[in-house]
Amino acid sequence: MDLWWYPLLFLTGLVAGCVDAIAGGGGLLTVPVLLATGLPPQEALGTNKFQSSCGTTLATWNYARHGLFDGQRLRVGIVATLVGALLGTWTVTRIRPEFLRPLIPIVLIAIAGYTAWKPSLGSASRPALLPETVFGATFGLVLGFYDGVFGPGTGSFWTVACVVVLGSDLLQATAYTKAMNLASNLASLVLFALTGHVHYGIGLTMASGQFLGGWLGARWAVRSGSARIRPVFLTMVMLLALKLAFDALRS
Repeated sequence: MDLWWYPLLFLTGLVAGCVDAIAGGGGLLTVPVLLATGLPPQEALGTNKFQSSCGTTLATWNYARHGLFDGQRLRVGIVATLVGALLGTWTVTRIRPEFLRPLIPIVLIAIAGYTAWKPSLGSASRPALLPETVFGATFGLVLGFYDGVFGPGTGSFWTVACVVVLGSDLLQATAYTKAMNLASNLASLVLFALTGHVHYGIGLTMASGQFLGGWLGARWAVRSGSARIRPVFLTMVMLLALKLAFDALRS
């Protein structure tokens, strides 16, 4: 690979890490760039999990440092997400997940529409509809499994679930989402690494950008609050929906 790719990979990681820390959807940038370098699809996905896990780790730490979640309360959700992601990653080796392609853009557009239609959604905390342990176990298994099988939109699903079911504001929901994304990313990364599908040279270059981007994005989100996160979240959900719809029509 030519040397000029490395500054581009660093910059891509930085921007993706910043976007991921605020609203998710950084994979819209990183996966196409990794494929453009000539990596095989499995290695591109494995390397993407490696570099995104680095940015998500720092973003999660930043949210935790500002007291936006309690590790004890997250424990059930993290364990359930790890189990779900491992089951999903194993399942994807047995089935073809293409049947999800036409469905997910519709769900994402519905999420964006519902969020836009409810301007007050996520602006303040509300009473939870489920105990946090039940919420973590249920959604951890379901969304962890989905992330292992298919992946795109997982962060958006987590964020909306936290707002609607757990009663979180958008800032709290984003913090919770980062912790769960980290759990499922690490579970998938272990399997990709064990099967030799991670390019560590490229991954470390992007990871250095991810660290900086994740730190900047999390700081911006904490300082700006829910009102500033909302438009970024809506933009990334719609871009992801359009990208997946285009891919589904093309295939």
